[in-house]
Amino acid sequence: MEKVKVTIDGIQTEVPKNSTILAAAKSLGINIPSLCYLNIGSADYKNDCASCRICVVEVEGRKNLAPSCATPVFEGMNVTTNSMRVMHSRKTVLELMLSDHPKDCLACSKSGECTLQDLAIQFGIREIRFEGAESTYRKDYSPSIIRDMDKCIMCRRCETMCNKIQTVGALSGVNRGFEAVVAPAFEQDLEDSVCTYCGQCVAVCPVGALSEADHTWKVVRALANPKKKVIVQVAPAVRAALGEEFGYPVGTNVEGEMVTALKKLGFDGVFDTNWAADLTIMEEASELKARLEKYLAGDEKALPILTSCCPAWVKFIEHNFPDMLDVPSTAKSPQQMFGAVAKNIWAKEEGINREDLVVVSVMPCLAKKYEAGREEFSKDGNPDVDISISTRELAKLLKQANIDLKKLEKSKFDAPLGDYTGAGVIFGRTGGVIEAATRTAYEWITGETLENVNFEVLRGYEGCRVATVKVGDLDLRIGIAHGLGEARKLLEKVKSGEEKLHAIEIMACKGGCVGGGGQPYHNGNFEIIKKRTEVLNNIDENCEIRKSHENPYIKSIYENHLEKPMSHKAHEMLHTKYFPKHKI
Repeated sequence: MEKVKVTIDGIQTEVPKNSTILAAAKSLGINIPSLCYLNIGSADYKNDCASCRICVVEVEGRKNLAPSCATPVFEGMNVTTNSMRVMHSRKTVLELMLSDHPKDCLACSKSGECTLQDLAIQFGIREIRFEGAESTYRKDYSPSIIRDMDKCIMCRRCETMCNKIQTVGALSGVNRGFEAVVAPAFEQDLEDSVCTYCGQCVAVCPVGALSEADHTWKVVRALANPKKKVIVQVAPAVRAALGEEFGYPVGTNVEGEMVTALKKLGFDGVFDTNWAADLTIMEEASELKARLEKYLAGDEKALPILTSCCPAWVKFIEHNFPDMLDVPSTAKSPQQMFGAVAKNIWAKEEGINREDLVVVSVMPCLAKKYEAGREEFSKDGNPDVDISISTRELAKLLKQANIDLKKLEKSKFDAPLGDYTGAGVIFGRTGGVIEAATRTAYEWITGETLENVNFEVLRGYEGCRVATVKVGDLDLRIGIAHGLGEARKLLEKVKSGEEKLHAIEIMACKGGCVGGGGQPYHNGNFEIIKKRTEVLNNIDENCEIRKSHENPYIKSIYENHLEKPMSHKAHEMLHTKYFPKHKI
């Protein structure tokens, strides 16, 4: 790669020719503040519109200040990032932003994690010199995401994430001048748009313009109600990231401490969604085997089968590929399987009326809030999962209750809905669902014991990858995509006949659930996602049982209640349907 010599704040260095000043400065450890800049792994996924102008610098020979995020370096360039002119300009720009920004920082959902707030502190801004009219917009409340555009600074990061990376197309800049704002087409409600609720827009918003619908006080009210029995399930990816909110190094497994913390909150049962992930595999692997047999008998339309655990992905296909709704597995997600089992089986065994049981889920995902509210996941108006909160919301709730993970002993999940296998825990990372399904499907198809359960060919971080797995005499071609933009590419290839696959796993977020929209903010740093992934892989490696069909509590529920996978009883409780959505 061709390099050029540049000087930044008197320090000479060599950087790749196509680098920006911002990247070059970062390589030297020089911090240039920025708001609008976003880089998720590659040049194709950049938000470099240079709209905020906070990152301006002086370039020798240039009269005006240059936005460092969008200005490429050149041979012999001499840059000053800390001159008085630069400092004055940045402060003025920041004051102008704040003059058209609400002053409710104490009540803002992003307080303490707001980049604009951090910059105001950094620049010592205590009063705003500029006064005038402030732009105001109506608040938009959806099942998963709240839009408060009074706080929008038009950085366009959410737009880049929604359009370039996820290719959902729910958000774009509308109107002009003082009325300009990022919104769905025709400024419709998010709920009426093509939004999938993946939450990645929330994850990259530097202010409080986009936030999750906060359900923590619903949990508090339920726990405070003596007439209710309240249980909680926790998704696999949560234990790999929750510790970050309490000062643990990235990549720390806090499962034991988390269980103790949930018990201290007063839940009547603390269970693991991993258990339901094992249950999901029993149904998905059975469905894969049945559809594979049809395929081999000549029914080419029986495959491919797509995993159905990610609600953002499900909503995406309902909007964008309504003619392919017969392709995904009909198995419910682990969250919804857990809720169905808890409300219809566990509650009866415990002598609890369905209406008196409150099922709470802790998820790395904002789309899970929407999923829990889908009408088909309820009985006579009573939902299988009553409340879903994110990893960030759990952290906030624990802090409000003065519970510090670092001061807690480790505990284990309650039985029987808390015992899981290694296959269940890897659901939280890209490639994990299909690897778990393949471990079980291999033995059911071949009748042989699978000695090495690590399907390395299904692992990796490429946005879209295809691997071949030998299952007896069959060469199963499996596609894996993480990120909805990559999913769109893969599905279009399948639809056109360019790619022939037997099974496909899709997760809406980069890295899978570990990079979910409800996880602690990682701001596009994929190294954080990789470290969270390793947590789940390590748990899997150290599990005594690593195949879902060998989980004794999964065997028990079939023997006592569901007969066998894909039985009529199992289908009634554990399977669902999909519905085409309108698209503007």
